[in-house]
Amino acid sequence: MRQAVLTCVTLLLLACGCTSVTAGTPSSPPVVQVSPAFDARRARTDRGLVIRSLGGTLDRVLVSVGGEQVPGRLDGSRTIWHSAWTLKPAAEYTVTATAQGARGPATVAMGRFRTRPVEHTFQVASTTPLPGETVGVGMPVIIDFDSPIADKAAVERTLEVKAERPVEGAWRWTSDTQVIYRTHRFWTPHQRVTVTAHLAGVRAGAGLYGATDSTFSFTVGRAQISVINTRTHQMRVRRDGAIVQRMAISAGMATTPEYTTTSGIHLTMDKGDPVRMISPGRVKGEPGYYDVMIDHAVRISNSGEYVHAKDNVWAQGRANVSHGCINARPDQAAWFYDGSLRGDPVTIIGTDRELEWSNGWGFWQLSWERWRQGSARPYVDPAGDRVP
Repeated sequence: MRQAVLTCVTLLLLACGCTSVTAGTPSSPPVVQVSPAFDARRARTDRGLVIRSLGGTLDRVLVSVGGEQVPGRLDGSRTIWHSAWTLKPAAEYTVTATAQGARGPATVAMGRFRTRPVEHTFQVASTTPLPGETVGVGMPVIIDFDSPIADKAAVERTLEVKAERPVEGAWRWTSDTQVIYRTHRFWTPHQRVTVTAHLAGVRAGAGLYGATDSTFSFTVGRAQISVINTRTHQMRVRRDGAIVQRMAISAGMATTPEYTTTSGIHLTMDKGDPVRMISPGRVKGEPGYYDVMIDHAVRISNSGEYVHAKDNVWAQGRANVSHGCINARPDQAAWFYDGSLRGDPVTIIGTDRELEWSNGWGFWQLSWERWRQGSARPYVDPAGDRVP
């Protein structure tokens, strides 16, 4: 469709008996520039849509695709409008933009264009948390892609986290296919969080483009934070600031690094009742071999650490005798199991083996400064300043 430009000219009319009539000279109407241009059939997707007003300010911009409004932002001078995200491949966009001059005529530009199709695409393969899941206050957001990402900064720009009670956060790339979002401090409890990957049309590498947007929401539940002291053999559980449980525990015997419980901020990752536990690196008949079914087991790392039930009350509260796990009285372990959400912080102190940040969800082991260094984009603090 050809561009249609409607210009409204205001005429100054003076009427008075036999007095002569003089028409004021109107100023030139603003010029509206649209990129991609109207009638384009193979517009690029990765540069978004830009609308400029020359000689005036943009008064109103309406853009739609597939019957949905396209979000965008005006700059401070109100002369440039830019779509918030990249454009969908193989889609038709309809644009109406009104530019107002300082005085006199306005310009209304209306038209359409189509974006080019793409051959090689990528998309979100999986997310953590799951859509609709209720999680603990330490929960990270983990996004896995189905193809390696070369232009990580371009993809990271498309990732949006909206919380009902916003908190500062940053993304960190752990591989070419995985990026993780962690907040500066724990989430505020009792709120909903929505994560959107505006991937459609983003260029992630040579010939590789986002196929479609992806969005999901989860709920941050109550704030359950546990602290385990391996020297006093005690575990304390708080919910929303109040102590709700005290548990006598037994931790790793610490005769080897393998049997030493890791100290640091762990997160609950999953749970099972029962869980089969087999000694790593040992075969049946060797000293230290075990193959047992353990009840009410809540996993807190990838190195085999759980908080679980065990009927060895003689050691709990007195001695560390486990292979590295935290065990507690069966009824209390069942209580902890039933009340645990993924992402609940469990801080362990008192051992000389530190939890590595890459062991399970040990992300809180990194300082905020180190965490944000894993981002592909320059960090901007809440005050709007770029931080090296």
